[in-house]
Amino acid sequence: MSNVKLISTTALSKKIGISSQELFLEFEKLGWITSNRTLTIEGKSLGASYKEMKKDGNLHKYVVWPENIDLNLSYNQSTSLITATKIGNSFKLSAQKINYIFSEIGWAQKGDLNKGWITTTQGLKKGAIQSEDPKSGIPFIRWPESIIKSKILISTIEDLKGTNKSEKSSINIEILEFRDKFPAKHRSTDGHLTRSKAEMLICNWLYMFEVVHAYERKLPIEEEVYSDFYIPTGKVYIEYWGYENDSKYLHRKKIKQDIYQKYNLNLIELEDKDIQNLDDILPRLLLKFGVRTY
Repeated sequence: MSNVKLISTTALSKKIGISSQELFLEFEKLGWITSNRTLTIEGKSLGASYKEMKKDGNLHKYVVWPENIDLNLSYNQSTSLITATKIGNSFKLSAQKINYIFSEIGWAQKGDLNKGWITTTQGLKKGAIQSEDPKSGIPFIRWPESIIKSKILISTIEDLKGTNKSEKSSINIEILEFRDKFPAKHRSTDGHLTRSKAEMLICNWLYMFEVVHAYERKLPIEEEVYSDFYIPTGKVYIEYWGYENDSKYLHRKKIKQDIYQKYNLNLIELEDKDIQNLDDILPRLLLKFGVRTY
């Protein structure tokens, strides 16, 4: 590697014909850099390093890459990339609605000043490529054509259209047993039927503080897992852990906690001791994810 020329990310992006922002996102997806553009061990093993440049009297450090680095990236020409407009055409929906669906399942988020769309970490894992309009600079996302066949996307669109008729058959036996053992019979102020008084109190609290929420929303993952509550603003899930004396419940709790951690989903966990102090606890926890209640 010592005889190989090292060039900046900007120079490398110009060489292969994409924006430096797209290239940084690809490197992050490949695990070569972190979200704050720090080299990982894998990135360093490829020959990447840091270089310092003096600017405005200060030293600035930036990443440089071997000029001949093997770029086996997801935007390879063999992979067709499509926009929300084409995806929308496949489902007879507008591009705007598709973008909001991607946002709802955690694959995209609004750009700065609510202009355009930015891919999230979960979106990157689905093969999303961040792009921007060359004239306006407004960000948008390109997706691999295979995203149209995503079970998560299809299921979400069917739910929104009210055409998903196979939900019960797709739920695993453990979930069905849990629902049978703890039927939804506690009606909250907003009309949700919850499975415990504690969940009803949480639901009432969210409703009274005008926090838009869903009850028993499926997680945007391949596994069949449902959250207790989902807050679209902030993309945060709430789980109430009760029934601590039930061994099957504790087993299910551990599995769900591991899944939230595996997919790096925003999670608020509540226990019995928290229910009587929701006024103190929930505003603080929600604020960590940008959800204001006061």
